[in-house]
Amino acid sequence: MTFERIAVLGGGAWGTALANVTARAGRAVTLWEHDAANATELAEKRESRFLRGVRIEDSIVVTRDLAQAARADAILLVVPAQAMRSVIKALGGVIAEHTPVIACAKGIEHGTQKFMTEVIAECAPNATPAILSGPSFAADVARGLPTAVTLAASEESLATDLTKALASRTFRPYQSTDVRGVEVGGAAKNVLAIASGIVTGRGLGASAAAALTTRGFIELVRFGRALGAKTETMMGLSGLGDLILTCSSPQSRNFRFGVNLGEGRAVQDIHATTGLAEGAFTAPVLLEMARERGVDMPISSAVAAMLTGAMSVDQAIESLLTRPLRAED
Repeated sequence: MTFERIAVLGGGAWGTALANVTARAGRAVTLWEHDAANATELAEKRESRFLRGVRIEDSIVVTRDLAQAARADAILLVVPAQAMRSVIKALGGVIAEHTPVIACAKGIEHGTQKFMTEVIAECAPNATPAILSGPSFAADVARGLPTAVTLAASEESLATDLTKALASRTFRPYQSTDVRGVEVGGAAKNVLAIASGIVTGRGLGASAAAALTTRGFIELVRFGRALGAKTETMMGLSGLGDLILTCSSPQSRNFRFGVNLGEGRAVQDIHATTGLAEGAFTAPVLLEMARERGVDMPISSAVAAMLTGAMSVDQAIESLLTRPLRAED
């Protein structure tokens, strides 16, 4: 199957970047944006207010009409995880049967404990869910810097065709059928990136940062296995690859959030000044799901405790350092 017309829903930084890279792959791209002011800038100035200095391709059609955007062969759904349900509900009534809808948000829905493809399947049963995730910063992708990601769908042939549709000289999607594994990696790494940022913000050194990332990866693997994810997926781009990127770069909002937390700033103040850090919303639901399945995730637990004020940063660090000695697993 070929996908010549692709819609991107969401004109934020990541949506703008994916619209650009998809247009460069030779596809006819429609970019839908709900916010009127941003839609105007996208259409007239050819720039997103969330990604300054990056011009969107002239061939991209900008619209606020969801029905117009839905007349596509495939749809990239690029809205925050906690806003996914409201958008997909509206989309479900206007898309054609079996249209692939590719979630591009990394998170788990509050209250329901559902991953993004599950939300799509529930709210738009006529759609075919898929997921795109991996080590990628919007600014890099938008500017055409080399990037590799994972695109997963339950049917291998669909995953193959979608990767062909999105691939370009500088953007390389790898196909997978392990939908859950790709989603677990994208959600859990955001929480661990906050922990990594705390280590940096507290000035604990490179050795501590390396230990945190390594032990955090073990937590990610444990959680993924409990949900049926494949170990090789956890070792790949959407797992280890994304974890390394977001645990080591200030370009990551979650890492920056953690740095601010480690420097002693209050959670509410950080949210007000740095914008959305998806890991802060994912941490409590990730912990709920881990406890229900008997999965030990001490680093994620410490992050969740710090976010609620149940522990200070220093108390959380001490709790991790004083855990019982054991064999490495």
